[in-house]
Amino acid sequence: MKENTIRLAGISYESLVNGPGIRRVLFSQGCVHNCEGCFNKETHSFNGGNLMDMDEIIKDIIDSPFIKGVTFSGGDPWEQADKFAYIGEKLKEKDINIWSYTGYTFDYIIENKDKRAGWNDLLNVVDVLIDGKFELRNKKSDLRYKGSSNQRIIDVKESIISKKLKTLDTSPA
Repeated sequence: MKENTIRLAGISYESLVNGPGIRRVLFSQGCVHNCEGCFNKETHSFNGGNLMDMDEIIKDIIDSPFIKGVTFSGGDPWEQADKFAYIGEKLKEKDINIWSYTGYTFDYIIENKDKRAGWNDLLNVVDVLIDGKFELRNKKSDLRYKGSSNQRIIDVKESIISKKLKTLDTSPA
């Protein structure tokens, strides 16, 4: 396996539902959470999906004039945090907004950021984190950017600076 590859389940080239604006969505392959009712079960296996060249993905995003942000989804991108951090670092050089979904909680990520490969680096490039496992019992169809009411939409930079959790209001205007 080439070093500059990432295992993805797929790419959504122009999404309006995974964060604000027209976004590129990278669906990570591999997830340990196995949430009941997950709409992306095919992304759970760590052997599925396709190996893709990270530099080609980055170039394609940067060369797309309509893309205002990128969302890392899954699977769980935090299982390949070092790879997503690399992509994120290159995109931040071009001021591209980055959102990430994860089944882990923000608190767990903060506690383990120095113990898991790439977690601290990925934390440093993510602007907004939607955290927590999808919970079928808390599923609501009117939620914006998340699947269940237990999940939080976190302003990562503000939360780190203030050392206090800062969530975003994503209610429809």
